[in-house]
Amino acid sequence: VESYLDFHGNKFTRRFDANSYIALVEAMNSHDVGRDRGGVDDALALVTARTLVLGIDSDRLFPIEGQHRIARGIRTTIDDGAVVLSSDFGHDGFLIETAAVGAHLRRLMSA
Repeated sequence: VESYLDFHGNKFTRRFDANSYIALVEAMNSHDVGRDRGGVDDALALVTARTLVLGIDSDRLFPIEGQHRIARGIRTTIDDGAVVLSSDFGHDGFLIETAAVGAHLRRLMSA
């Protein structure tokens, strides 16, 4: 998170209040999906919605290992594991690789 904010810091500070990002980083760093749900694996097992787990191979904010763990834990994924897209754009890849992301979202919606 910190390297991402360093890279984009100037852009963000011109458009947003810097304190909002401190709050967001704190929330992201302290969130635990397994809290009060018996742990991460038990929480993921509770998901019943049809699910697509998609990651970007260069994303340092949400690493691929985490996407694979999520895909293993959710029993209703439309694939046997996480879909991994290759992108040079890191975390922003999901915003930039619109054709590839859109194709997978269409598969999810038609599954």
